[in-house]
Amino acid sequence: MKLSEIKNILPTLDNVEFQLENGTFVPEHFHVTEVGVITKHFIDCGGTIRNEQVVNFQLWNANDFEHRLKPTKLLNIIKLSEEKLGIEDAEIEVEYQSETIGKYDLDFNGKTFVLSNKTTACLAQDACGVPVQKQKVNVSGTQTSSCCSPNSGGC
Repeated sequence: MKLSEIKNILPTLDNVEFQLENGTFVPEHFHVTEVGVITKHFIDCGGTIRNEQVVNFQLWNANDFEHRLKPTKLLNIIKLSEEKLGIEDAEIEVEYQSETIGKYDLDFNGKTFVLSNKTTACLAQDACGVPVQKQKVNVSGTQTSSCCSPNSGGC
C-alpha cells in the first residue's frame, strides 16, 4: 500500500486497527512512534546496484491501556512527516515487535489494516547460480508399465 492510499482510507474510518495475517490484532492501545523514510542502497548477488525507498511506520505497545490512535491523529502525523521530511508517495513498510522486530507490508481489508508478511528473495536469480525448481508432478494416479511392477525382473 502506498502512502497516498492510507491517506485516502483514514478519513473513512472511525478507528485505526492493525491486524496480522494470522488474524491476531495489534493491541488497540498501540502507538505510531515513527513515520519516516528508509532508503536501502545495495548491490545484489548479480552485481546490480539497487536503491529502494519505503515509508516506514513503527508500531509500539505501551502500558497506557486507555490510549487509542484516531484516524485524524494518524493523518496529522503523516502530514507533518511529509512536510518536515519531504516524504514522497512510496510503499509503506510497518515495523512491529513480535519475538523480534518484524517488517511487514501494509494492506487493507475494508475494515482493518493488515500487516502482510514479507519474505526474502534473490533479485538476480539468473546470475546467482540457484537452479530453477522443476515442476512437481503427482504420479500417484498414473499406471506403471508391467516391466516395473514387482517381480517383473525389469527396471
